[in-house]
Amino acid sequence: MFGMVPGLDSTFKICAALGNPQRAFRTVHVVGTNGKGSCSYYLAGVLQAHGIRTGLYTSPHLISLRERIRVNDTPVSDADLDRLFLQVKAAAEIAHVEPTFFEVVTVAAFLYYREQGVQVAVLEAGMGGRLDSTAVARGNIAVVTSIGLEHTEVLGATESAILREKMGVMPGVIARPDVIARNVSDEAISGKKVYVVGGLSADLLQEARDYAANLSAELLVPGIREDIELPNLGHHYVENASLSLVAAKLLLDSDAAGAGRYDDGLALKALKTRSWPGRMQLLRDAGGTVRYILDGTHNSHAARRLAETLEKNFPGQKFPCVFGALKDKDVEEMLKLLSPCVSEWHLVRTPYERFREPSEIAGILEKMGATVASMGPLSRDVLDCVLDKVKSPALVTGSLYMIGEVIDLLKNDFDGLAFFRGLTKATNEHR
Repeated sequence: MFGMVPGLDSTFKICAALGNPQRAFRTVHVVGTNGKGSCSYYLAGVLQAHGIRTGLYTSPHLISLRERIRVNDTPVSDADLDRLFLQVKAAAEIAHVEPTFFEVVTVAAFLYYREQGVQVAVLEAGMGGRLDSTAVARGNIAVVTSIGLEHTEVLGATESAILREKMGVMPGVIARPDVIARNVSDEAISGKKVYVVGGLSADLLQEARDYAANLSAELLVPGIREDIELPNLGHHYVENASLSLVAAKLLLDSDAAGAGRYDDGLALKALKTRSWPGRMQLLRDAGGTVRYILDGTHNSHAARRLAETLEKNFPGQKFPCVFGALKDKDVEEMLKLLSPCVSEWHLVRTPYERFREPSEIAGILEKMGATVASMGPLSRDVLDCVLDKVKSPALVTGSLYMIGEVIDLLKNDFDGLAFFRGLTKATNEHR
């Protein structure tokens, strides 16, 4: 139910039984190892600012499954989600297939976007691209945010293999040898298959160029827009937003978009207010003082970026840190990277069975000579106690599961979390 079955056969069959709802709107695919969620969120905001009725499909969710399916930033309702799931269930029975959880949610999103008259859907791939169920939408623009080793048992043992899997989200293009990669220009691209690529090494970028050329697709390598202002701290978010602006321009400047041409000033204005929740997010109180810094740091790469961002924006400052992680993560490396930014550690866990025990993390920190101030279950009392002890903001980082729990605890007290008010917390297994 919650596993993965590589292949698109089941998704295609269910969609066919439902009248192929994925054909009712334009699609932009977003794939990558890191950054695809924020890139999708920024892109959806820019499209909405231009008057495009936009669907946004992301995963995982932080509190509620409803977060994954949105239209113009409004999450699908519980009643609609129940109804859509029943429709997918009936279609799966007609098609004689047993879909996975992710396939069910993906097809439900397609149905909802068709019902809601969505013009463009921004689809974040769940895993990979070529065999990800979002690929059945077959858009002609795909954004590749980054490539790293992940899910190697499914996607391949090398970054090259993973790159090909992710770029495979746009299949079925007739090879045309005269297509070459080029840098971004003001020329509008209409009807062509286009990859917007960022965050790749020189070797991987050449492979991406070759892949695109062999598939009659164009490949764009945007420069990083240093004039972008975002609520989320971290230059990596500027990199992701830069990709989103290029994808938005491609779509809006094509006749099929159903809107006026791309307006760069309007796009930059929209990005100023787009805070991707739980990722380098500053929570300010009513007086504007930063009280918490939330960041879902789920691997060593993310921990390194968090440490770099904190040093750049808060040079020399140390923070009390509320931290929790899952059992299958390289916690020791994450702690080493974050320790220079931390004054004291508050180790927590949620009821989720995959969570690592705080006492085990404490043992690692004690060998490093770090100060462990408290250990125990995550609660509002723990968060309040950390703030009461110091004047600086509290850093809350680690597993996205934990970040989701923290957001649920704080959502009614900070305007930056207003989106989550009214959302009921789902079980961890659905993430």
